[in-house]
Amino acid sequence: QVQLVESGGGLVQAGGSLTLSCVGSGQTFSRHTIGWFRQAPGKEREFVAAITVNPTSTAFYADSVKGRFTMSRDNAKNVAYLQMNNLKAGDTAIYYCAAAVGMVVSQSAPQWKLYRNWGQGTQVTVSS
Repeated sequence: QVQLVESGGGLVQAGGSLTLSCVGSGQTFSRHTIGWFRQAPGKEREFVAAITVNPTSTAFYADSVKGRFTMSRDNAKNVAYLQMNNLKAGDTAIYYCAAAVGMVVSQSAPQWKLYRNWGQGTQVTVSS
């Protein structure tokens, strides 16, 4: 089990940047694929990005954020980051990080059940 706490959300103008952090507790953080998801008001939760475990630590992204968002992790600090650039009004949502044991390489919805641990979310608001 790993407990997750997100931070870094806020209000930003369109075209601006934010960096979200996801800090995990426990000594097994490095063995989890970490994912970012978001949910806008009145919409369903959607996948944003994820980064797999070592040794590859490969990041993959939803098409809607590819080229604008970058995910990374620092296992020594038990933290994963989501660097968000060129933000758009459509990025407004509550952002959640989640952890799945082992290697998860798919962003398809049926795989989301592998993410057993979730943070409480952090609000990102992009004004146009």
